[in-house]
Amino acid sequence: MMNVQLTVGSLLERAEKYFPKKEVISRTSSGISRFTYAQIGKRARRLSSALQRLGVQRGERVGTLAWNHHRHLEVYFAAPGMGAVLHTINIRLSPEHIVYIVNHAEDKVLIVDEDLLPLVEQIKSQLKTVEAFVVMTDKDDVPSSTLEPLYSYEHLLADGDPEFSFVKDIDENAPAGMCYTSATTGNPKGVVYSHRGIVLHSMALGLADAAAISESDVAMPVVPMFHANAWGLPFASTWFGTTQVLPGPQFTPKILAQFIELEKVTITAGVPTIWLALLKELEEGNYETGSLRAILCGGSAAPRGMIKTYESKYKIPFLHAYGLTETSPIVTLSRLKSYQQDLPEEDKLDIRSKQGLVMPGLEIKVIGDDGEVQWNGEEMGELLVRGPWIADEYYLDERTKDAFKDGWLHTGDVATIDEEGVVKLVDRTKDLIKSGGEWISSVDLENALMAHEAVFEAAVVAVPHPKWQERPVACVVLKEGYKATVSKKDLMEFLAPQFAKWWLPDDIVIMDEIPKTSVGKFLKRTLREQLKEHLA
Repeated sequence: MMNVQLTVGSLLERAEKYFPKKEVISRTSSGISRFTYAQIGKRARRLSSALQRLGVQRGERVGTLAWNHHRHLEVYFAAPGMGAVLHTINIRLSPEHIVYIVNHAEDKVLIVDEDLLPLVEQIKSQLKTVEAFVVMTDKDDVPSSTLEPLYSYEHLLADGDPEFSFVKDIDENAPAGMCYTSATTGNPKGVVYSHRGIVLHSMALGLADAAAISESDVAMPVVPMFHANAWGLPFASTWFGTTQVLPGPQFTPKILAQFIELEKVTITAGVPTIWLALLKELEEGNYETGSLRAILCGGSAAPRGMIKTYESKYKIPFLHAYGLTETSPIVTLSRLKSYQQDLPEEDKLDIRSKQGLVMPGLEIKVIGDDGEVQWNGEEMGELLVRGPWIADEYYLDERTKDAFKDGWLHTGDVATIDEEGVVKLVDRTKDLIKSGGEWISSVDLENALMAHEAVFEAAVVAVPHPKWQERPVACVVLKEGYKATVSKKDLMEFLAPQFAKWWLPDDIVIMDEIPKTSVGKFLKRTLREQLKEHLA
């Protein structure tokens, strides 16, 4: 067979050649723009040549602090296309963590959205390797800023070469992208993505039993482009000629609902908190959502009740998925097998609310105290993953030895696998609750609580206990209209028939808001600290 290198640049080249009329619909601070893949290709090539003139060499990092829009998509291909490395920076991290990862990655150029300039100005004196700043703005003039040298993105493109040739003589195993995990403790950990890994992951997203992304789709990645490459959707969608809808800065559930209706979105992706908020908008408004063939949900376990509402009330198939920054990220995806289609609805919902089957090309196993666990859906242990789009180390980080052993990524997630090979996440190892020597899953309790009609969000954490070591406490946000009518006693009575008595929370705390991480997951460390004060 021919030894042809798999490169990120080739993904955009295919879109330019075969789908030049297909569109990228982009929302920026000043409105909505439409660009064809032919235009995106020329703009990306102009940017590659501009970055080269700014002194960026092969292998050097180009950092982005940006929302989901067409300019960010152009950088996705311009940096790897010239042999540099795309480094998407999580804008929701603390300034201290942003300083750490820019310096640790040794970014040479930072490309920044105009509304995020104040964030970079605040930390500029601490950035050791950045030689140039580029601002992405809809305005003709360069905004006034203390950053220097500061270039206009559009001015650089105007002087760039639209015929710039993407590199061909590059090893497919060379770095193409970088992303840092949103650490809950310690500094973020860097993950480097190869050209080969990105291309193979993109191909997997197009498989019929995966996300099945195709030319006929209209894809709207709500998951940020700074979070694990928006789960790979921008790369795959471009390669397949898919129409893309990029919702831009500070979007709201209303904006998402309007995009779904007006642009006939067929597939969208994001974390559960996004879909909880959208569900509330759909219930209050009157939107046409019939175009949607799938909502792709990951980042944390989706509440069973939410899945049921989307599928039964709105007839929108809900694809539960699992992955990590270290895995590019798709590892598993939940779909029914052909012979499961005629199962009772509740049985089908049981399957769809799990994390699903491992993607073709990857391997998984679950390791307990006594080795690999039985596939019986009951024995649990840590989930291990390996495959061609799974990282094999953290970038220049001694924590590599804790997570990567014997050719496997040790995910830190506790899971079971049933007889059908379906993975169910039980918890993070650090969030699992050990009470009197027995394990309690916070995820199972959370999902049960969120099945109550009055509950908007629920998070369960362990609190120290003098006799039982740890006990679960539930934190709940009620929906509007229920705050005066539903009590913690009502919620406890709702839980009681579903679990053994010792599983039931010692307390249910009703809150106005549950703290979240930068990517929308519940911030349980902060929650535990808050509960210490509440229960003291």
